[in-house]
Amino acid sequence: MLNQTSVTAFLLLGVTDIQALQPYLFVVFLAIYVVSVVGNGAVLLVVVSDPRLHLPMYFFLGNLSCLDICYSTVTLPKMLENFFSTHKAISFLGCISQLHFFHFLGSTEAMLLAVMAFDRFVAICRPLHYSVIMNYQLCTRMAVTVWTIGFFHALLHSMMTSHLNFCGSHQIHHFFCDVKPLLELACENTELNQWLLNTVTGTIAMGPFFLTLLSYFSIIISLFSKTHSCSVLRKALSTCASHFMVVILFYAPVIFIYIRPVSGSSMDQDQVAAIMYSVVTPMLNPLIYTLRNKDVKAALSSWLKQMI
Repeated sequence: MLNQTSVTAFLLLGVTDIQALQPYLFVVFLAIYVVSVVGNGAVLLVVVSDPRLHLPMYFFLGNLSCLDICYSTVTLPKMLENFFSTHKAISFLGCISQLHFFHFLGSTEAMLLAVMAFDRFVAICRPLHYSVIMNYQLCTRMAVTVWTIGFFHALLHSMMTSHLNFCGSHQIHHFFCDVKPLLELACENTELNQWLLNTVTGTIAMGPFFLTLLSYFSIIISLFSKTHSCSVLRKALSTCASHFMVVILFYAPVIFIYIRPVSGSSMDQDQVAAIMYSVVTPMLNPLIYTLRNKDVKAALSSWLKQMI
């Protein structure tokens, strides 16, 4: 899997080279990481422990919380370490591993959001058949499928990238190892790698995104055809609001980074977008779901009372 050059490490230049800002950024990103892990951990805990949440919707929410904990952990600890490191080095194997798990978890989350949209479609448009369609076996198979596809999608990128020759600069203008910054450091033709990034990753990102939009479009059409009451329509759509907010927060920066060609990209813009979907979104997800979901709020309240 390793390439044939003498590269043993890369240098992660991080989000800024201004030394005075780094202690403040350390505090900000440390707080974000703690909130993300604690928030998603709490949601995962109540989903597993509270029988009232043993439903398909919360089964997928538990998967999302698990993903977000891992997703943040792939990049943030190394970023925090580098704020006070003089070398900012990451080994070649560590870099490829970070790339692999970042794309593994990111692509899995993209597909999981589409599965969650399908779950809302069945719940709203086929309420009488919901328990039959979204049975335990189907939910488990869908979850295993998206995790498996995500793993092999990431494996494709990590293997292709690890076999490139890196004979120039080893400085990565990013806060973690990603495919696009590494392709810019390669000293051989990377057209195939770029094609795979645009085509395969583009499909992984855009396919679930369009399926999610299709699910919501079908929900709206179904509701309009069945009822003309604005209050009923508003109540039904409110059950999807949390998920739709998460979808927008996640997909917008992903599409911004991976759908554009390399020639039209800016590393600074890519870093801001990457921070949005890999750092900020995992922190906001548990807040969005708990603030807008009465069942999760009630389960968290019960759990906190038991702890106190």
